[in-house]
Amino acid sequence: MRIGLIGTGRIGAFHAGVLARHPEVTSLVVADADAGRAAQVGGAVGATVAPTVDALLDHPLDAVVISSATAAHAELIAHAADAGLPAFCEKPIALDVPGTLAALRAVESAGTELQLGFMRRFDAGYAAAREAVRAGRLGRLHTVRTVTSDPAPPPAPYLPLSGGLFRDCLVHDADILRWVTGREVVEVYATGSDAGPAMFREADDVDTAAAVLTLDDGTLATATATRCNGAGYDVRMELAGDRDQIAVGLDDRTPLTSVEASGPPAPVKPWPGFLERFAPAYEAELDAFVRLVRGERANPCDGREALEALRIAEACERSRRERRPVALTEIPSALS
Repeated sequence: MRIGLIGTGRIGAFHAGVLARHPEVTSLVVADADAGRAAQVGGAVGATVAPTVDALLDHPLDAVVISSATAAHAELIAHAADAGLPAFCEKPIALDVPGTLAALRAVESAGTELQLGFMRRFDAGYAAAREAVRAGRLGRLHTVRTVTSDPAPPPAPYLPLSGGLFRDCLVHDADILRWVTGREVVEVYATGSDAGPAMFREADDVDTAAAVLTLDDGTLATATATRCNGAGYDVRMELAGDRDQIAVGLDDRTPLTSVEASGPPAPVKPWPGFLERFAPAYEAELDAFVRLVRGERANPCDGREALEALRIAEACERSRRERRPVALTEIPSALS
């Protein structure tokens, strides 16, 4: 299989290594707006380096992987669709619903496939939680709690381009909440704090956020996120039912210390970041994409799934700004 990779930043470089090692990938072509970075990554994995995206698309390809800057995602998805190529794209499709809908219409019109990079769907812990919920082992699910905590803020120039904490970080929680429970979010009530570094206030963003989400069966979920978790990278999910309670992401590397005398000790090697924590999941999602392109499996996370996660994030951001509950019916969803 011949794959083109657009974007060779941190996650793009990781994807390049995974694709170069994949037994079904016979050739890899990479491109980046930073030609030097593309040359470095391409040289490291033995890939062909294209000087531009157009030059990359001129190569005989079977599929495209998009890991460029977020602002370019929608346009690149449309380019891939116009070229008749199935595409894998890191989340999000776009930073707003209209841009997302436009890209999805391009894919729908071309009749191509689009898989989105919500890697938590490919993590063993989240998969086990989904199976437990769907099998009824927790009984009636009544409470879900999610945590997404980065160990340190991103560079200041990134913030105005990120879409904000809800669209950039908590969109993962929105997606995995739907995927694990099989339910839809009907209403959110969210808030945020910009009491941390000044760069968040300057970007009209928040460094810490919390949301209460009501699901269509009455289950209540809370989602919290922060850019300033000095203990380490912490991503967890707790699900409580009237029979049992389980947790995802709770292990000997979770950056959480008990103050109880009989509690577990502090982690010796806490998770430092997302690539380390979710490396197997990132590999699994690309393998799923290869199998999708080969016709061996169905799409595990198509563009409509990404749209629904973004709608929840949009509702949270609107709730934060307007200080009120927001129903998901207020956020556009139609592709027509």
